[in-house]
Amino acid sequence: MPKGRAAANLRPMPIVAGVPVKSFSAAKKRLAAVIGPEARIALSQEMARRTCTLLAEVGARPLVLAADTEVARWAKSLALEVVLDQGSDLNQAAAATVALASGEPWLLLHADLPLLDSAVLATLLAAVSDGRAVIVPSRDGGTPAIGASERAFAFSYGPSSFHRHLRQLAASHPTVLVDPRLAIDLDEPTDLEVVRRRVPWMATILDSLDPS
Repeated sequence: MPKGRAAANLRPMPIVAGVPVKSFSAAKKRLAAVIGPEARIALSQEMARRTCTLLAEVGARPLVLAADTEVARWAKSLALEVVLDQGSDLNQAAAATVALASGEPWLLLHADLPLLDSAVLATLLAAVSDGRAVIVPSRDGGTPAIGASERAFAFSYGPSSFHRHLRQLAASHPTVLVDPRLAIDLDEPTDLEVVRRRVPWMATILDSLDPS
C-alpha cells in the first residue's frame, strides 16, 4: 500500500463537537432592555456561526444541536451538520453528540462565547484528543464546555451544572480549564457593554442594527 494512503487511513477522525443553538425568537431575552430583537437575533447567529467556523478551523466536526426548525434551516444554509431537537431538552440533545461520536472523543461547546478564539479551542481539543476528560466552568457555575471519551454520559445542564458534571468525570481525573475566552458568555446587559468594547464585530452589528 502506498505510504500516502496508509498515512491517510491512520489519520484520526475529527472530534464531534456539539454546539447547542437556542431558538432565535427566544434568544438573549435578558438583553431586551438594551437592544432590540433584530440585534439579538443577529448576535446569536453570528456567535453560533463563529463558534462552528472556529471549531472547523481547528479540525473538529461541528454539529449544530438545533432547538427548532428555524435554527436547523439556518445551520443547513451554512452547510453545517444538524441534529434537530425533537421536543427534548438540552441534555437529550447533547447525548446525540456522544452517540454520533461512536466511542471516540466528543465535545460539547456553548454557542454564545463572544471571546472564543482558535487558540483556546486548540488547547481544549488537544486535551480531548489525548483521551483526557476536560471541563470548563462558567462564572455562574454552568458548563460552557465539556469533553470526554465516555460512551455514555448523563448530561445535567442547568444551574450549577459544572459541579454535577465534574462529579461524573471524577474517575477520569478531568482537566479543569479556566479561561475567560470559554467562561464569559453574553447574558446580561453588563456583559454586553464589557464585551462590546473588546469585540469589534459585535460593536459593528450593534451599531448597524441598534444605533441608539
